[in-house]
Amino acid sequence: QVQVVESGGGLVQAGGSLNLSCTVSGLYFYNYAMGWFRQAPGKEREGLSCISWTSHSKSYADSVKGRFTISRDTRKNTLYFEMNSLKPEDTAMYYCAARRAAASCSSSGISVSDFAYWGQGTQVTVSS
Repeated sequence: QVQVVESGGGLVQAGGSLNLSCTVSGLYFYNYAMGWFRQAPGKEREGLSCISWTSHSKSYADSVKGRFTISRDTRKNTLYFEMNSLKPEDTAMYYCAARRAAASCSSSGISVSDFAYWGQGTQVTVSS
């Protein structure tokens, strides 16, 4: 049984930082590319970042490029998301997920449909 648990969300002022974590069990973590996503109320889930199984390849959505950094620790089966220079528009529920049967990230973007094994999410709220 695959379990995905996100943590690290919270309330922060604009310009602040948060570090999210995502712990995965029940699958061979090192075999999968991993991604971070977010969903704000009334909006579709948005792909933010992807990291390959070796960490050699990383991709970011334009909305977070230069502010957020994805990383992973295979020994700990954990995915990380360092978020800096946060803005009120970053307020959302944040999720991580494993890419379906793929160890690398797609060159054509970070699509929700390419990912499976979702966690419950962790809420990030940025006040102005």
